[in-house]
Amino acid sequence: MSFIEVERKFLVIGEFKHLAVSSTHIAQGYVASGNGRTVRVRIRGDKGYLTIKGPSNKAGLARFEWEKEIPLAEAEALMKICEPGIIEKTRWLVPSTDGCHTWEVDVFEGENEGLVMAEIELESEDDTFEKPHFIGKEVTGDRRFYNSHMRRYPFRMWKDDI
Repeated sequence: MSFIEVERKFLVIGEFKHLAVSSTHIAQGYVASGNGRTVRVRIRGDKGYLTIKGPSNKAGLARFEWEKEIPLAEAEALMKICEPGIIEKTRWLVPSTDGCHTWEVDVFEGENEGLVMAEIELESEDDTFEKPHFIGKEVTGDRRFYNSHMRRYPFRMWKDDI
């Protein structure tokens, strides 16, 4: 079992919802964050998750990640002690045309409304994939697009800079 997450992030520039196989509302908060490390609690639909992430590598592509499903009531209790700035978004799952990957497209709400970002998880840093028509500029490694950053510095504060 590998605890290394390899993913790439992109801005979304086109319509994708007609390609999605599902969507789920997500609320997530951070119990602790600092020095690139986070302890995150997430409520996705009717399920709770606790996730610990380590700092990203130099390219921003890979990092340690441990995640465990927890009872919804425990996730709701942990959300109450999170640092300020809860991230809310709807996640749409879009299968890739190669059949090997799934694009996770997040439509952000609240303070981050207006941001639509897609992520693709890969087997390795040199794993190949096809970019669908709705994928725009790559933002992998740009810390502004980390959820833990956006809870403190929401997209509305810097959207004119991109």
